[in-house]
Amino acid sequence: MASVAAAPAASPPSTASASSAPFTAPAPAALSGLRVLDLATLFAGPLAATLLGDFGADVVKVEHPDRPDPSRGHGPDRDGVGLWWKLLGRNKRTVTLDLSAPGGRDILLRLAAGADVVIENFRPGTLERWGLGWAELSAVNPRLVLTRVTGFGQFGPYAHRPGFGTLAEAMSGFAAVTGEPDGPPTLPPFGLADSIAALATSYAVLTALAARAATGRGQVVDMAIIEPILTVLGPQPIWYDQLGYVQPRTGNRSRNNAPRNTYRTADGQWLAVSTSAQSVAERVLRLVGRPELAEEPWFASGAGRARHTEELDAAVGGWIARRTRAEVLTAFEKAEAAVAPVYDIREVMDDPQYRALDTITEVDDPELGPLRMQNVLFRLSETPGAIRWAGRPHGADTDEVLGELGLTGADIAELRAQGAL
Repeated sequence: MASVAAAPAASPPSTASASSAPFTAPAPAALSGLRVLDLATLFAGPLAATLLGDFGADVVKVEHPDRPDPSRGHGPDRDGVGLWWKLLGRNKRTVTLDLSAPGGRDILLRLAAGADVVIENFRPGTLERWGLGWAELSAVNPRLVLTRVTGFGQFGPYAHRPGFGTLAEAMSGFAAVTGEPDGPPTLPPFGLADSIAALATSYAVLTALAARAATGRGQVVDMAIIEPILTVLGPQPIWYDQLGYVQPRTGNRSRNNAPRNTYRTADGQWLAVSTSAQSVAERVLRLVGRPELAEEPWFASGAGRARHTEELDAAVGGWIARRTRAEVLTAFEKAEAAVAPVYDIREVMDDPQYRALDTITEVDDPELGPLRMQNVLFRLSETPGAIRWAGRPHGADTDEVLGELGLTGADIAELRAQGAL
């Protein structure tokens, strides 16, 4: 495998100095020894597998011999190499298998026999049609966790429809509450629902594995992409159920507190201000020279402040508009009030806090050389995650992985001749 820059381990809490700490060998990664077969494409399933691989799981990415994961061609490329794939395919070994061919089916069953997790996102019934459903997979490995990620789940009237994150963003209510009050519903320009579903899927996998530790048995995870995004939208269902309340589009404003908006500075930059905490709201109004507003009875609650959004926005926005971004940030920090610059990706890459956390880290890639991407999601003091390599070429590890099953070079050549690899 390629040599890459690993994510740095977080320092464990300690009162001892670094110079006096005894040397300890690096601990194995948290998910070391876990074998994951990633059969999925675009994007929730593969990203869930990536998150597991970041913390040490041995992820084997299975792609069709002639139709690679479409993420390899999504978005910009450099010299014909897809950049999104470098992120999504990191920490995965890549093999090619035609699961619909008898030889490919047999190899998949052999891989599944030694795996802990299979992640797939075919339409319901597809694996069963190939003889690779839960009955066949659990027969070769009763401890297997089969994780099925689809747009609408494994049953119900929409189960067999094609489903993508965009549809989840629309159906969940996310688009309906996003955008300006007089504008259209707004969809995010990135895979929001897929990413939320990926986080939920990795959580579901680890939950199923914890249950397996107690029962000795695997099970099926049914993840519908339309559901996790609805969960993170908050209390909208209970508001409607109990009050008949339907949350409207409010732009950057909130119905729950104020001031909360983006404001433009004298030098044409944008800042976001949040006052979710009452004490912070009071500090902001004192800072902008309107302490009398904080004395109003309605100011004592977020809902009360939200009913006076126009007045509060005028006070805060007017003060910010007369100052540069640097001046506003300095003043807010001194006042211990909550503010953040609205960054584009250029400023994200240069921000000192992100640099301190190594949030965007450098990986040495044999195809493209040094490249920067998001680091692992969180820091563990004892068993940290790491980016061991970026996304590998299509089928780069087929011979290695099949060799681990005991197949000889002649066996592999025969399978290729059959079109199974």
